[in-house]
Amino acid sequence: MKKSILKILESTIQGKVLSQKVFREFYSVDASSYQIIPKIIVVAKNEKDVINTVKIASKLKISVTVRGAGTSLVGSALNNGIIIDMKNFDSIQLSKNFVKVGSGITKGKLDKNLEVSKKFFPPNPSIGSFCTIGGMLGNNSSGSRSLKYGSVIDNVLEITFIDGNGEKITLPKNKKIAKKILECTKQIDRNRFPNVTKNSSGYRIDKIKSINDVHKIILGSEGTLGIILSTKLKIIDNPKKRVLFVIEYKSINSALKNCIKIKETKPSAIEFVDKTTLVEIKFKFNKKTKCLLFVEYDEKINFSKKKLKNVVNGKIIQELKNNVDISQWWKYRDLSLHYSLKSIENKKRVPHVIEDSAVPLVKLQKLFSALNTINKKYRTKSIVYGHAGDGNIHIRLISNRMKSSMIKNIATQFFKETIRLGGTITAEHGDGLARSEFIKLQYGPKNYQIFKEIKKIFDPNNILNPGKIITQKSTIIKNLKKF
Repeated sequence: MKKSILKILESTIQGKVLSQKVFREFYSVDASSYQIIPKIIVVAKNEKDVINTVKIASKLKISVTVRGAGTSLVGSALNNGIIIDMKNFDSIQLSKNFVKVGSGITKGKLDKNLEVSKKFFPPNPSIGSFCTIGGMLGNNSSGSRSLKYGSVIDNVLEITFIDGNGEKITLPKNKKIAKKILECTKQIDRNRFPNVTKNSSGYRIDKIKSINDVHKIILGSEGTLGIILSTKLKIIDNPKKRVLFVIEYKSINSALKNCIKIKETKPSAIEFVDKTTLVEIKFKFNKKTKCLLFVEYDEKINFSKKKLKNVVNGKIIQELKNNVDISQWWKYRDLSLHYSLKSIENKKRVPHVIEDSAVPLVKLQKLFSALNTINKKYRTKSIVYGHAGDGNIHIRLISNRMKSSMIKNIATQFFKETIRLGGTITAEHGDGLARSEFIKLQYGPKNYQIFKEIKKIFDPNNILNPGKIITQKSTIIKNLKKF
């Protein structure tokens, strides 16, 4: 079977078709703790290659999973059929208030192009220099400044993609598809959607209010509805001024409570780091400091500064106005994942599973309490950092010995509590192999059935990244690499 597929692809595809063991192993992993070895890799050269790959896969009943830069923490782009690499789709066309880009362009390359025009695309994941725009759309990325500017889903105007039938579709232009999606949105149970400012779980039909919003169905869909070719992104002028305050706290609870008041002053970012990041920063902190908040403003600087100083209950240790200094301190925050991994021995690292929950900000202390309960019950420790202003925390668990079955037990307990608090199981990293089986728990059977109907509209033969978002199987501990 593999040889016949290989021959058909090699005779049809203008780009590269790879089946050697070294390539299959390379594409079997990403930044997650999972590994699935694919059969074949197609490095598409053009649009026709994508269409032909999907049509051949559909005819031969083999899966097609799109891949960007492989930075997913939850195995979103891993599967056992064909992997289609979109790195050649790196075009960029700059206009006044939007930019049209290919899905394979990296955020770093886009940023450099926009800087010339003193513009920026707001979503800014910490891995931004390396991740692709297609990947960012696929998992509805956010970053530190989503507090003011929103996630990817709030900053995209149009998407062109290939569906599971090999048809090229542009949304919201395609009115026939748009009407089908709008019909689905009328049936949803909105009460079961998380009450949060960031959400990358399931299909975001709650964001579709009119025919002009229907492209948002693709955002966060992780390649299960279509393979993105290109997109139009909103761009805005760089802020004329910025100020970053770094605030130290002697208590994590004190910092979390203070976030609520600080958010009322309308900053562009409120970020949290615990002691793991703090000890890596070249600065003399108070010995009793337990955590830091990074609070940034990019408008009404003097007015915002006064408002902040009226509500802050920690100690402001830095007030940075110079772009070089601001960038340096943001690097410390952006390196929190690196610092957390650096501080944990390999044998004590627990795979990324509960690392991306978000709850309404007023419930964030309760989410920390839920984490403390888990640490006591399972004898784990945790490192925490994240987008506190959005109630979104990233967690790294540490354990001397842990069976894979315990990982599932921890996730089930933590996700149930997250959902009970009105939150989401993933705010910006996506569902992937780690969380897809919990989507029905989050959204309820009615919404989950609508998700299945949407999947059928775009991918009736279930060949596009099967097992993600819509799944009958438990994949949270299956295909884990040894840890």
